[in-house]
Amino acid sequence: MRKKEPIILIGGGGHCISCIDIIEQGGEFEILGILDLPEKVGQKILGYTIIGTDNELKSFLPECSNFLITIGQIDSYKLREKKLNEVIEAGGNLPVIISPLAYVSKHAEIAEGTIIMHKALVNAGAKIGKACIINTKALIEHEAEIGDFSHVSTCSIANGQVQVGKGCFIGSNTVIGNNTSVTDNVVIAAGSQVLKNIKLPGIYIGNPLRKIR
Repeated sequence: MRKKEPIILIGGGGHCISCIDIIEQGGEFEILGILDLPEKVGQKILGYTIIGTDNELKSFLPECSNFLITIGQIDSYKLREKKLNEVIEAGGNLPVIISPLAYVSKHAEIAEGTIIMHKALVNAGAKIGKACIINTKALIEHEAEIGDFSHVSTCSIANGQVQVGKGCFIGSNTVIGNNTSVTDNVVIAAGSQVLKNIKLPGIYIGNPLRKIR
């Protein structure tokens, strides 16, 4: 039996709980602990201890070189990007985490620090950037591209040859039509339909889709 590699999680909120479940079921990594705010040190999440703060990241190297950013993302990706850069600068590693209940084509490309969650589908020719969240039952179709630090939420669909930019949030049950592009820094509310290119950053909602901010 292959020995599990140690991993430390960065962020102890609700997204962390889902990530723990995926890591446990995957069987490839052993969670050594979680990094969070100083006032939370010593607390436990699903049995795993918050062992330190984000500022102490370097002190856990080289004992553990693997880290996963388990901070959730809706409005802004900036904190996730900051933590990724801190891990890289410290010499740490950001493995791709894939649920054993997901399907990822061998012809897809997935960059460092991304997590593919339960029942997600990533089909041939898809490209997913750094530190993305492809959430439960999301579908990334053939040749679709998801930019760095984007979160495709539960049951959302990015159809064939869709292009989603950097730092986007695609809300639950949103459908993005074939060959449609979404620029950087876009938030799309749950249940929306995106049938035309989105060229301006902002918050969008509905069917027909409209910009509200």
